[in-house]
Amino acid sequence: MSYEEHAKAAAAAELTARCAIVTVSDSRTEATDVSGKLIREILAGNGHGIVHYGIVSNDRGKLEELLRSLVGREDVDAIFTTGGTGVGRRDQTVDVVVRLLDRELEGFGELFRMLSWEQIGSGAILSRAIGGVAKGKLVFAMPGSSGAVELAVTKLIVPEIRHLLRELRK
Repeated sequence: MSYEEHAKAAAAAELTARCAIVTVSDSRTEATDVSGKLIREILAGNGHGIVHYGIVSNDRGKLEELLRSLVGREDVDAIFTTGGTGVGRRDQTVDVVVRLLDRELEGFGELFRMLSWEQIGSGAILSRAIGGVAKGKLVFAMPGSSGAVELAVTKLIVPEIRHLLRELRK
């Protein structure tokens, strides 16, 4: 079956993802979390459900505990994080996510940085965005900026999430 046929079959199946959204930040609150809100709006606007939303500090232990809990939930198909993907001392998200993944979707990070290059130029090298599969769940770690979130979710994740879910459920 061609890629187009696979994608068409996934779209026809009308699969919806039950999503968990986690903002990783030491300073954001629910009122100031523009990126977390944007992820929720885009996913819900495309027919996906939001079963968890939360903010966790840039603390490796707390983040890992929360992500392991979400990966273990029966009502979660996909986990989206925003924040903590840079090169700063407090940026722990990618390091935690990598340890959880059974399989990495290398293309997600590669394409994200390529598309970021078109928007921000060489600053794209600062992002360690990553995607993959952990215990049958999709996991995407995105930068904290709303522009980066919009790019990742609208250009990469939403167009493929149903196809990814279909493949994982085979």
